Amino acid sequence: MAKETVSAGPLRGLYKFFASITLTITLLLVLAATSVIGTLIPQNESPEAYFRAYGEIFYRIFSALKIFDMYHSWWFQSLLILLAMNVVVCSIDRLPGVWKIVFGVRSRFKAAKFKNKPGKTEFLSTEPPSVVKAVAESLVSKSYGHVQVKPTRKGFMIFGEKWRWSRLGVYIVHLSVVLLLLGSVIGSIFGFDGYINIPEGETVDHVRIRGTGKIYPLPFKLRCDDFDVSFYKNGAPREFRSDLVIIENDREVLKKSIIVNDPLRYAGINIFQSSYGEMQAEAPRPAAVSRPEEIVLSLTVSETGMLYQKKTRIGKPFDLPEGLGKFVVTDFVPEAKFMGQPIGEALTGILTPAGGQPVEVTLPLRFANFDKMRKGRVIISVLEPSAGKQMMPVPGKKKRFYTGLEVTSDPGVWVVYSGFILMLAGCFVTFFMSHEQVAVEITAKGKKSLVSVAGTAYRNKMAMQRKVQRLSDKLAAGTKAV
Repeated sequence: MAKETVSAGPLRGLYKFFASITLTITLLLVLAATSVIGTLIPQNESPEAYFRAYGEIFYRIFSALKIFDMYHSWWFQSLLILLAMNVVVCSIDRLPGVWKIVFGVRSRFKAAKFKNKPGKTEFLSTEPPSVVKAVAESLVSKSYGHVQVKPTRKGFMIFGEKWRWSRLGVYIVHLSVVLLLLGSVIGSIFGFDGYINIPEGETVDHVRIRGTGKIYPLPFKLRCDDFDVSFYKNGAPREFRSDLVIIENDREVLKKSIIVNDPLRYAGINIFQSSYGEMQAEAPRPAAVSRPEEIVLSLTVSETGMLYQKKTRIGKPFDLPEGLGKFVVTDFVPEAKFMGQPIGEALTGILTPAGGQPVEVTLPLRFANFDKMRKGRVIISVLEPSAGKQMMPVPGKKKRFYTGLEVTSDPGVWVVYSGFILMLAGCFVTFFMSHEQVAVEITAKGKKSLVSVAGTAYRNKMAMQRKVQRLSDKLAAGTKAV
Protein backbone atom coordinates (compact mmCIF):
# COMPACT_ATOMS: atom_id res chain seq x y z
CA MET A 1 0.00 0.00 0.00
CA ALA A 2 2.84 2.38 0.80
CA LYS A 3 4.28 1.84 -2.67
CA GLU A 4 0.96 2.76 -4.30
CA THR A 5 0.73 5.95 -2.23
CA VAL A 6 4.23 7.02 -3.25
CA SER A 7 3.56 6.33 -6.93
CA ALA A 8 0.26 8.20 -6.82
CA GLY A 9 1.85 11.26 -5.17
CA PRO A 10 3.87 12.55 -8.15
CA LEU A 11 0.99 11.87 -10.56
CA ARG A 12 -1.42 13.76 -8.33
CA GLY A 13 1.08 16.63 -8.11
CA LEU A 14 1.44 16.69 -11.88
CA TYR A 15 -2.34 16.67 -12.27
CA LYS A 16 -2.69 19.61 -9.85
CA PHE A 17 0.06 21.46 -11.74
CA PHE A 18 -1.81 21.23 -15.05
CA ALA A 19 -5.19 21.95 -13.39
CA SER A 20 -3.89 25.24 -11.97
CA ILE A 21 -5.38 28.55 -13.09
CA THR A 22 -2.03 30.09 -12.10
CA LEU A 23 -0.38 28.03 -14.83
CA THR A 24 -2.95 29.30 -17.34
CA ILE A 25 -2.27 32.94 -16.47
CA THR A 26 1.51 32.39 -16.52
CA LEU A 27 1.43 30.71 -19.94
CA LEU A 28 -0.79 33.43 -21.39
CA LEU A 29 1.56 36.15 -20.10
CA VAL A 30 4.62 34.35 -21.48
CA LEU A 31 2.95 33.86 -24.87
CA ALA A 32 1.94 37.53 -24.94
CA ALA A 33 5.51 38.61 -24.11
CA THR A 34 7.08 36.35 -26.74
CA SER A 35 4.54 37.52 -29.33
CA VAL A 36 5.61 41.10 -28.65
CA ILE A 37 9.24 40.05 -29.19
CA GLY A 38 8.26 38.33 -32.43
CA THR A 39 6.60 41.55 -33.57
CA LEU A 40 9.52 43.81 -32.66
CA ILE A 41 12.15 41.52 -34.20
CA PRO A 42 11.40 40.89 -37.91
CA GLN A 43 11.03 37.19 -38.66
CA ASN A 44 12.80 35.17 -41.38
CA GLU A 45 15.13 37.91 -42.56
CA SER A 46 18.56 37.16 -43.98
CA PRO A 47 21.38 36.33 -41.51
CA GLU A 48 23.33 39.34 -42.79
CA ALA A 49 20.50 41.69 -41.85
CA TYR A 50 20.33 40.28 -38.30
CA PHE A 51 24.12 40.40 -37.95
CA ARG A 52 24.21 44.07 -38.90
CA ALA A 53 21.25 44.97 -36.68
CA TYR A 54 22.27 43.17 -33.45
CA GLY A 55 25.99 42.50 -33.67
CA GLU A 56 27.80 39.20 -33.33
CA ILE A 57 27.04 38.44 -29.66
CA PHE A 58 23.28 39.05 -29.79
CA TYR A 59 23.08 37.44 -33.21
CA ARG A 60 24.49 34.19 -31.81
CA ILE A 61 22.21 34.32 -28.73
CA PHE A 62 19.05 35.07 -30.73
CA SER A 63 19.98 32.48 -33.34
CA ALA A 64 20.49 29.80 -30.66
CA LEU A 65 17.07 30.66 -29.17
CA LYS A 66 15.42 30.59 -32.63
CA ILE A 67 14.20 34.16 -32.12
CA PHE A 68 14.50 34.89 -35.84
CA ASP A 69 11.94 32.16 -36.64
CA MET A 70 10.23 32.18 -33.28
CA TYR A 71 6.82 30.80 -34.26
CA HIS A 72 8.44 27.63 -35.61
CA SER A 73 10.80 27.17 -32.66
CA TRP A 74 10.51 24.13 -30.39
CA TRP A 75 10.03 26.22 -27.26
CA PHE A 76 7.14 28.29 -28.71
CA GLN A 77 5.43 25.12 -29.90
CA SER A 78 5.99 23.63 -26.42
CA LEU A 79 4.26 26.65 -24.83
CA LEU A 80 1.23 26.12 -27.07
CA ILE A 81 1.12 22.41 -26.22
CA LEU A 82 1.42 23.17 -22.48
CA LEU A 83 -1.44 25.67 -22.69
CA ALA A 84 -3.60 23.14 -24.55
CA MET A 85 -2.87 20.49 -21.89
CA ASN A 86 -3.63 23.01 -19.16
CA VAL A 87 -7.03 23.88 -20.69
CA VAL A 88 -7.90 20.19 -21.12
CA VAL A 89 -6.97 19.23 -17.54
CA CYS A 90 -8.76 22.27 -16.07
CA SER A 91 -11.89 21.29 -17.99
CA ILE A 92 -11.67 17.64 -16.90
CA ASP A 93 -11.15 18.72 -13.27
CA ARG A 94 -14.36 20.76 -13.20
CA LEU A 95 -16.49 18.75 -15.61
CA PRO A 96 -17.92 15.94 -13.36
CA GLY A 97 -20.08 18.29 -11.27
CA VAL A 98 -21.48 20.07 -14.32
CA TRP A 99 -21.99 16.75 -16.14
CA LYS A 100 -24.07 15.48 -13.22
CA ILE A 101 -26.29 18.57 -13.35
CA VAL A 102 -26.78 18.40 -17.12
CA PHE A 103 -27.16 14.68 -17.69
CA GLY A 104 -28.12 13.42 -14.24
CA VAL A 105 -31.59 12.41 -13.05
CA ARG A 106 -34.14 15.17 -13.41
CA SER A 107 -33.89 17.54 -10.47
CA ARG A 108 -36.17 17.11 -7.49
CA PHE A 109 -37.38 20.63 -7.04
CA LYS A 110 -37.34 22.05 -3.54
CA ALA A 111 -39.85 24.73 -2.73
CA ALA A 112 -37.52 26.24 -0.12
CA LYS A 113 -35.05 27.10 -2.89
CA PHE A 114 -37.51 29.66 -4.31
CA LYS A 115 -38.92 31.13 -1.07
CA ASN A 116 -36.82 34.30 -0.84
CA LYS A 117 -35.56 34.73 -4.40
CA PRO A 118 -35.10 38.32 -5.63
CA GLY A 119 -37.88 39.31 -8.02
CA LYS A 120 -40.45 36.97 -6.49
CA THR A 121 -44.04 38.13 -7.15
CA GLU A 122 -47.38 37.39 -5.46
CA PHE A 123 -50.99 38.13 -6.32
CA LEU A 124 -54.48 36.95 -5.31
CA SER A 125 -56.70 35.28 -7.92
CA THR A 126 -60.47 34.91 -7.78
CA GLU A 127 -60.20 31.47 -9.40
CA PRO A 128 -59.87 28.24 -7.36
CA PRO A 129 -56.43 26.48 -7.26
CA SER A 130 -57.46 23.84 -9.81
CA VAL A 131 -58.23 26.48 -12.45
CA VAL A 132 -55.08 28.48 -11.70
CA LYS A 133 -53.08 25.24 -11.91
CA ALA A 134 -54.33 24.53 -15.45
CA VAL A 135 -53.48 28.05 -16.66
CA ALA A 136 -50.07 28.07 -14.95
CA GLU A 137 -49.14 24.62 -16.26
CA SER A 138 -49.98 25.70 -19.82
CA LEU A 139 -47.94 28.92 -19.59
CA VAL A 140 -44.90 27.24 -18.01
CA SER A 141 -45.06 24.41 -20.54
CA LYS A 142 -44.85 26.89 -23.46
CA SER A 143 -41.74 28.58 -22.07
CA TYR A 144 -39.95 25.62 -20.47
CA GLY A 145 -39.38 22.21 -21.94
CA HIS A 146 -39.56 20.34 -18.64
CA VAL A 147 -42.57 20.84 -16.36
CA GLN A 148 -43.26 19.08 -13.08
CA VAL A 149 -46.43 19.43 -10.95
CA LYS A 150 -46.47 18.52 -7.25
CA PRO A 151 -49.58 18.69 -5.04
CA THR A 152 -49.16 20.37 -1.66
CA ARG A 153 -51.27 20.38 1.52
CA LYS A 154 -53.17 23.52 0.42
CA GLY A 155 -52.62 23.61 -3.35
CA PHE A 156 -50.00 22.93 -6.02
CA MET A 157 -46.35 23.62 -6.95
CA ILE A 158 -45.50 23.85 -10.66
CA PHE A 159 -41.83 23.77 -11.67
CA GLY A 160 -40.31 24.52 -15.06
CA GLU A 161 -36.74 24.11 -16.28
CA LYS A 162 -34.83 24.63 -19.54
CA TRP A 163 -31.36 24.91 -21.05
CA ARG A 164 -29.54 22.68 -18.61
CA TRP A 165 -27.02 21.93 -21.33
CA SER A 166 -26.08 25.63 -21.59
CA ARG A 167 -23.78 25.02 -18.61
CA LEU A 168 -21.53 23.22 -21.12
CA GLY A 169 -21.01 26.46 -23.08
CA VAL A 170 -17.76 27.22 -21.29
CA TYR A 171 -16.46 23.74 -22.15
CA ILE A 172 -17.30 24.35 -25.81
CA VAL A 173 -15.13 27.47 -25.58
CA HIS A 174 -12.37 25.44 -23.89
CA LEU A 175 -12.52 22.87 -26.71
CA SER A 176 -12.32 25.65 -29.31
CA VAL A 177 -9.19 27.05 -27.64
CA VAL A 178 -7.61 23.59 -27.70
CA LEU A 179 -8.41 23.22 -31.41
CA LEU A 180 -6.97 26.67 -32.16
CA LEU A 181 -3.75 25.82 -30.33
CA LEU A 182 -3.57 22.36 -31.88
CA GLY A 183 -4.12 23.76 -35.38
CA SER A 184 -1.35 26.31 -34.83
CA VAL A 185 1.08 23.60 -33.73
CA ILE A 186 0.17 21.34 -36.68
CA GLY A 187 0.68 24.21 -39.13
CA SER A 188 3.94 25.23 -37.48
CA ILE A 189 5.42 21.72 -37.58
CA PHE A 190 4.06 20.30 -40.84
CA GLY A 191 3.36 23.44 -42.90
CA PHE A 192 5.79 25.50 -44.97
CA ASP A 193 6.16 28.91 -46.61
CA GLY A 194 8.37 28.99 -49.69
CA TYR A 195 8.99 30.85 -52.93
CA ILE A 196 10.06 30.08 -56.48
CA ASN A 197 10.79 31.95 -59.70
CA ILE A 198 9.62 30.18 -62.88
CA PRO A 199 10.59 31.46 -66.34
CA GLU A 200 7.84 31.30 -68.94
CA GLY A 201 7.59 27.84 -70.44
CA GLU A 202 9.63 26.13 -67.73
CA THR A 203 8.70 23.61 -65.01
CA VAL A 204 9.74 23.20 -61.36
CA ASP A 205 9.07 20.50 -58.77
CA HIS A 206 10.34 22.15 -55.57
CA VAL A 207 10.43 25.46 -53.70
CA ARG A 208 12.89 27.16 -51.40
CA ILE A 209 11.72 27.64 -47.80
CA ARG A 210 11.61 31.27 -46.75
CA GLY A 211 14.18 32.23 -44.13
CA THR A 212 16.12 28.94 -44.15
CA GLY A 213 16.72 28.55 -47.89
CA LYS A 214 16.10 24.80 -47.65
CA ILE A 215 14.68 22.93 -50.62
CA TYR A 216 11.17 21.51 -50.20
CA PRO A 217 9.98 19.01 -52.85
CA LEU A 218 6.46 19.48 -54.18
CA PRO A 219 4.13 16.48 -54.68
CA PHE A 220 3.62 17.65 -58.28
CA LYS A 221 5.32 19.61 -61.04
CA LEU A 222 4.41 23.24 -61.69
CA ARG A 223 4.73 24.82 -65.12
CA CYS A 224 4.32 28.45 -66.14
CA ASP A 225 2.93 28.58 -69.68
CA ASP A 226 2.68 32.36 -69.92
CA PHE A 227 3.09 35.55 -67.94
CA ASP A 228 1.48 38.92 -68.69
CA VAL A 229 1.80 42.27 -66.95
CA SER A 230 -0.19 45.47 -67.53
CA PHE A 231 0.75 48.95 -66.34
CA TYR A 232 -0.90 52.20 -65.32
CA LYS A 233 -0.12 55.38 -67.25
CA ASN A 234 2.46 56.37 -64.63
CA GLY A 235 4.37 53.14 -65.28
CA ALA A 236 3.32 51.31 -62.08
CA PRO A 237 2.25 47.69 -62.58
CA ARG A 238 -1.55 47.34 -62.55
CA GLU A 239 -1.90 43.57 -62.78
CA PHE A 240 0.35 40.61 -63.38
CA ARG A 241 -1.05 37.24 -64.34
CA SER A 242 0.53 33.78 -64.54
CA ASP A 243 -0.91 30.85 -66.49
CA LEU A 244 0.03 27.83 -64.38
CA VAL A 245 -0.33 24.10 -64.95
CA ILE A 246 -0.21 21.32 -62.33
CA ILE A 247 1.38 18.13 -63.67
CA GLU A 248 1.17 14.71 -61.99
CA ASN A 249 2.58 11.52 -63.50
CA ASP A 250 3.37 13.44 -66.72
CA ARG A 251 -0.31 14.39 -67.03
CA GLU A 252 -1.83 17.87 -66.79
CA VAL A 253 -4.39 17.76 -63.98
CA LEU A 254 -5.18 21.45 -63.42
CA LYS A 255 -4.79 24.75 -65.26
CA LYS A 256 -5.43 28.18 -63.81
CA SER A 257 -4.50 31.80 -64.41
CA ILE A 258 -3.64 33.45 -61.12
CA ILE A 259 -3.35 37.11 -60.13
CA VAL A 260 -2.63 38.80 -56.82
CA ASN A 261 -5.18 37.67 -54.18
CA ASP A 262 -6.54 34.93 -56.45
CA PRO A 263 -4.27 31.94 -55.77
CA LEU A 264 -4.19 28.41 -57.15
CA ARG A 265 -5.01 25.79 -54.51
CA TYR A 266 -4.24 22.12 -55.00
CA ALA A 267 -3.51 19.16 -52.69
CA GLY A 268 -3.49 21.44 -49.63
CA ILE A 269 -0.91 23.77 -51.21
CA ASN A 270 -1.59 27.43 -52.01
CA ILE A 271 0.25 29.19 -54.84
CA PHE A 272 0.12 33.00 -54.77
CA GLN A 273 1.24 35.51 -57.35
CA SER A 274 3.98 37.45 -55.59
CA SER A 275 6.38 39.16 -58.01
CA TYR A 276 7.84 39.02 -61.48
CA GLY A 277 10.92 39.98 -63.45
CA GLU A 278 12.11 40.40 -66.99
CA MET A 279 14.56 37.94 -68.47
CA GLN A 280 17.24 39.36 -70.70
CA ALA A 281 17.43 37.98 -74.20
CA GLU A 282 20.91 37.85 -75.65
CA ALA A 283 22.66 37.80 -78.97
CA PRO A 284 24.83 34.74 -79.69
CA ARG A 285 28.32 34.96 -78.23
CA PRO A 286 31.34 33.60 -80.09
CA ALA A 287 32.01 30.01 -79.06
CA ALA A 288 35.64 30.74 -78.19
CA VAL A 289 34.70 33.28 -75.53
CA SER A 290 34.37 31.71 -72.09
CA ARG A 291 34.62 34.67 -69.70
CA PRO A 292 33.76 38.37 -70.02
CA GLU A 293 36.72 40.70 -70.03
CA GLU A 294 34.87 43.62 -68.51
CA ILE A 295 31.77 43.71 -66.31
CA VAL A 296 29.40 46.58 -65.54
CA LEU A 297 27.34 46.05 -62.40
CA SER A 298 24.26 47.90 -61.17
CA LEU A 299 24.28 48.48 -57.38
CA THR A 300 21.02 49.52 -55.66
CA VAL A 301 21.09 50.41 -51.96
CA SER A 302 17.88 49.05 -50.39
CA GLU A 303 17.57 51.60 -47.59
CA THR A 304 18.12 54.77 -49.64
CA GLY A 305 17.07 53.60 -53.11
CA MET A 306 20.26 55.10 -54.59
CA LEU A 307 21.48 53.48 -57.81
CA TYR A 308 25.19 53.14 -58.67
CA GLN A 309 27.17 51.58 -61.51
CA LYS A 310 30.56 49.96 -61.17
CA LYS A 311 32.90 48.72 -63.89
CA THR A 312 35.07 45.82 -62.75
CA ARG A 313 36.76 42.56 -63.76
CA ILE A 314 36.75 39.02 -62.45
CA GLY A 315 38.97 38.72 -59.38
CA LYS A 316 39.19 42.49 -58.78
CA PRO A 317 37.58 43.49 -55.43
CA PHE A 318 36.00 46.91 -54.97
CA ASP A 319 34.29 48.90 -52.22
CA LEU A 320 30.49 48.95 -52.20
CA PRO A 321 28.86 52.40 -52.08
CA GLU A 322 27.82 54.05 -48.81
CA GLY A 323 30.33 51.97 -46.83
CA LEU A 324 28.35 48.75 -47.17
CA GLY A 325 31.41 46.50 -47.51
CA LYS A 326 33.34 44.93 -50.39
CA PHE A 327 32.46 42.80 -53.40
CA VAL A 328 34.50 40.76 -55.85
CA VAL A 329 33.35 38.81 -58.91
CA THR A 330 35.02 35.41 -58.56
CA ASP A 331 33.99 33.48 -61.68
CA PHE A 332 31.87 33.17 -64.80
CA VAL A 333 29.68 30.03 -65.09
CA PRO A 334 28.39 29.30 -68.63
CA GLU A 335 25.65 26.89 -67.46
CA ALA A 336 24.74 27.79 -63.89
CA LYS A 337 21.93 26.22 -61.87
CA PHE A 338 19.79 27.49 -59.00
CA MET A 339 17.74 25.08 -56.86
CA GLY A 340 18.47 22.43 -59.45
CA GLN A 341 17.07 24.54 -62.30
CA PRO A 342 19.24 25.89 -65.13
CA ILE A 343 19.54 29.68 -65.09
CA GLY A 344 21.99 30.06 -67.95
CA GLU A 345 25.17 32.13 -67.81
CA ALA A 346 25.91 33.66 -64.44
CA LEU A 347 28.59 35.44 -62.47
CA THR A 348 29.52 34.35 -58.97
CA GLY A 349 30.93 36.64 -56.34
CA ILE A 350 31.71 37.16 -52.69
CA LEU A 351 30.04 40.01 -50.81
CA THR A 352 31.60 40.95 -47.49
CA PRO A 353 29.29 43.30 -45.51
CA ALA A 354 30.85 45.90 -43.26
CA GLY A 355 31.49 44.06 -40.00
CA GLY A 356 29.79 40.91 -41.27
CA GLN A 357 30.57 37.49 -42.69
CA PRO A 358 31.27 36.91 -46.41
CA VAL A 359 28.29 35.78 -48.48
CA GLU A 360 28.38 33.98 -51.81
CA VAL A 361 26.29 35.73 -54.47
CA THR A 362 25.00 34.37 -57.80
CA LEU A 363 24.16 36.85 -60.57
CA PRO A 364 22.43 35.27 -63.59
CA LEU A 365 22.80 37.34 -66.73
CA ARG A 366 19.22 36.64 -67.79
CA PHE A 367 17.54 37.61 -64.49
CA ALA A 368 18.04 41.29 -63.75
CA ASN A 369 16.23 41.20 -60.38
CA PHE A 370 17.55 37.84 -59.20
CA ASP A 371 19.61 39.24 -56.29
CA LYS A 372 16.50 40.80 -54.70
CA MET A 373 15.70 37.40 -53.18
CA ARG A 374 18.81 37.69 -51.00
CA LYS A 375 17.24 40.72 -49.24
CA GLY A 376 20.58 42.32 -48.60
CA ARG A 377 21.32 45.99 -48.06
CA VAL A 378 22.68 46.26 -51.57
CA ILE A 379 21.11 44.59 -54.65
CA ILE A 380 23.49 43.69 -57.45
CA SER A 381 22.65 42.98 -61.10
CA VAL A 382 24.70 42.65 -64.26
CA LEU A 383 24.37 45.41 -66.86
CA GLU A 384 27.10 44.67 -69.36
CA PRO A 385 29.13 41.46 -69.35
CA SER A 386 31.47 42.41 -72.20
CA ALA A 387 33.70 39.71 -73.71
CA GLY A 388 34.67 40.88 -77.11
CA LYS A 389 30.99 41.16 -78.08
CA GLN A 390 28.49 42.80 -75.76
CA MET A 391 25.29 40.87 -75.02
CA MET A 392 22.28 42.75 -76.38
CA PRO A 393 18.56 41.99 -76.67
CA VAL A 394 17.69 40.27 -79.92
CA PRO A 395 15.89 42.83 -82.15
CA GLY A 396 12.21 42.07 -82.65
CA LYS A 397 12.17 39.34 -80.01
CA LYS A 398 9.33 39.44 -77.46
CA LYS A 399 10.31 40.14 -73.89
CA ARG A 400 10.37 37.05 -71.72
CA PHE A 401 9.43 37.16 -68.04
CA TYR A 402 9.67 34.95 -65.02
CA THR A 403 6.92 34.78 -62.41
CA GLY A 404 7.66 34.98 -58.70
CA LEU A 405 5.36 32.75 -56.67
CA GLU A 406 4.78 32.28 -52.96
CA VAL A 407 3.95 28.67 -52.14
CA THR A 408 2.44 27.82 -48.75
CA SER A 409 0.83 24.91 -46.97
CA ASP A 410 -0.89 24.81 -43.60
CA PRO A 411 -2.40 21.38 -42.80
CA GLY A 412 -3.72 22.74 -39.51
CA VAL A 413 -5.92 25.39 -41.09
CA TRP A 414 -9.11 23.28 -40.98
CA VAL A 415 -8.49 22.51 -37.33
CA VAL A 416 -8.20 26.27 -36.72
CA TYR A 417 -11.40 26.94 -38.70
CA SER A 418 -13.21 24.31 -36.62
CA GLY A 419 -11.92 26.03 -33.49
CA PHE A 420 -13.28 29.40 -34.63
CA ILE A 421 -16.71 27.91 -35.36
CA LEU A 422 -16.82 26.25 -31.94
CA MET A 423 -15.61 29.48 -30.34
CA LEU A 424 -18.55 31.39 -31.84
CA ALA A 425 -21.02 28.68 -30.80
CA GLY A 426 -19.56 28.46 -27.28
CA CYS A 427 -19.61 32.23 -26.78
CA PHE A 428 -23.23 32.41 -27.97
CA VAL A 429 -24.28 29.66 -25.55
CA THR A 430 -22.22 31.11 -22.71
CA PHE A 431 -23.38 34.72 -23.00
CA PHE A 432 -26.90 34.45 -24.46
CA MET A 433 -28.29 31.27 -22.87
CA SER A 434 -28.57 30.19 -19.25
CA HIS A 435 -29.85 27.27 -17.20
CA GLU A 436 -33.21 28.53 -15.84
CA GLN A 437 -35.74 27.21 -13.30
CA VAL A 438 -39.09 28.68 -12.39
CA ALA A 439 -41.60 27.79 -9.64
CA VAL A 440 -45.27 28.73 -9.41
CA GLU A 441 -46.87 28.08 -5.98
CA ILE A 442 -50.68 28.05 -5.77
CA THR A 443 -52.24 28.11 -2.28
CA ALA A 444 -55.98 27.99 -1.50
CA LYS A 445 -57.39 31.08 0.28
CA GLY A 446 -61.04 30.15 0.78
CA LYS A 447 -62.53 30.16 -2.71
CA LYS A 448 -59.63 32.22 -4.01
CA SER A 449 -55.97 31.39 -4.72
CA LEU A 450 -52.71 33.01 -3.59
CA VAL A 451 -50.20 32.73 -6.45
CA SER A 452 -46.45 33.32 -6.07
CA VAL A 453 -43.91 33.14 -8.92
CA ALA A 454 -40.15 32.89 -8.46
CA GLY A 455 -37.22 31.86 -10.62
CA THR A 456 -33.51 31.25 -10.63
CA ALA A 457 -30.88 31.31 -13.37
CA TYR A 458 -27.27 30.16 -13.68
CA ARG A 459 -26.28 33.61 -14.97
CA ASN A 460 -27.92 36.92 -15.99
CA LYS A 461 -30.16 36.97 -12.94
CA MET A 462 -31.59 40.41 -13.75
CA ALA A 463 -33.04 39.08 -17.01
CA MET A 464 -34.52 36.17 -15.08
CA GLN A 465 -36.35 38.56 -12.76
CA ARG A 466 -37.93 40.25 -15.77
CA LYS A 467 -39.06 36.84 -17.12
CA VAL A 468 -40.61 36.05 -13.71
CA GLN A 469 -42.50 39.34 -13.82
CA ARG A 470 -43.80 38.68 -17.35
CA LEU A 471 -44.96 35.15 -16.36
CA SER A 472 -46.67 36.58 -13.29
CA ASP A 473 -48.45 39.24 -15.38
CA LYS A 474 -49.73 36.59 -17.83
CA LEU A 475 -50.95 34.41 -14.96
CA ALA A 476 -52.69 37.38 -13.31
CA ALA A 477 -54.42 38.28 -16.58
CA GLY A 478 -55.53 34.67 -17.19
CA THR A 479 -56.83 33.99 -13.67
CA LYS A 480 -58.72 37.19 -12.80
CA ALA A 481 -56.30 38.63 -10.28
CA VAL A 482 -57.61 41.08 -7.75
